[in-house]
Amino acid sequence: MKNIPLLSLFAVLTLSCTSQKSSVTQVEPTKYMNSITAEELKTHLYIVASDEMEGRETGSAGQKKAGNYLIDQYKKDGISFPSIASDFYQKVPAAFLNSKRNENLPDSENIWAYIEGSEKPNELIVISAHYDHVGISKGEIYNGADDDGSGTVALLEMAQAFQLAKKAGHGPKRSILFLHVTGEEHGLLGSRYYSENPLFPLANTITNINIDMIGRRDVKHADSNNYVYVIGADRLSTDLDKICAEANAKYTKLNLDYTFNDPKDPNRFYERSDHYNFAKNGIPSVFLFNGVHADYHKHTDTPDKIEYDALTKRTQFAFVTAWELANRENRPMVDKK
Repeated sequence: MKNIPLLSLFAVLTLSCTSQKSSVTQVEPTKYMNSITAEELKTHLYIVASDEMEGRETGSAGQKKAGNYLIDQYKKDGISFPSIASDFYQKVPAAFLNSKRNENLPDSENIWAYIEGSEKPNELIVISAHYDHVGISKGEIYNGADDDGSGTVALLEMAQAFQLAKKAGHGPKRSILFLHVTGEEHGLLGSRYYSENPLFPLANTITNINIDMIGRRDVKHADSNNYVYVIGADRLSTDLDKICAEANAKYTKLNLDYTFNDPKDPNRFYERSDHYNFAKNGIPSVFLFNGVHADYHKHTDTPDKIEYDALTKRTQFAFVTAWELANRENRPMVDKK
């Protein structure tokens, strides 16, 4: 080994330590955001919302097949399940699924994948989407490409982007749980099961970002798909609302539409998707949504009708919002009841 004078060695070590301490908050997420592409989203969605998955009814063979596909993608990207779990599944028993209204649902599963935080691993962001749909009716397969195949594949791409950043030495400071929940169409059942049987303490969960239908447009936005409805971000936390707006202004420049965030809105979308089971437990939560369209809950909700440019940009918005939440100094303050 070459002999290095003591003073020179000190200088080298100091420079090395300084470079290694470069905070991930100083790293622009643009490169990783741009790894989320329409081509990859489309490839995933044509599989997840294919006839082969038979409409992904809760607990069905088709839903389990879709779940296997999701797990295979996480494995390909080098993303595992949480180390405190035994596998990628949180089993949701039939007894729970049928406890409120007996629809004879069989056992089902939530699916989770996990990237551990580098500095605050005990603090957690949950990014959720439901991967069930309504199955087959009168011989017609309800593919659920938008509802919620779009959110399902968005999680795959976001996880891949965070994993690319981690491999480059820019892993998130906080941990991220990518949670595909079951039973949403039967009453937000999978997310309720998780909230009542959390793998990580709810007190350590700083935010839930929930993605449910982000691949189409509604009548109100007939002239442009460059929008997304933002629901719930300000219900519990002024910080979360500000983070969403600032991340969008800097990176994605979507039109953030708050129409359905009005507590008096008759649609009550705030109570109708999986974020609600986190929000009711005091966890700041935001629901991203494209609104209802003509194919909602019909067998015509197919992947050929998805607007992949819009799906891409909305997924990127969710990613940069999660990036900021994962890497900022403080967790969002709960300052509203």
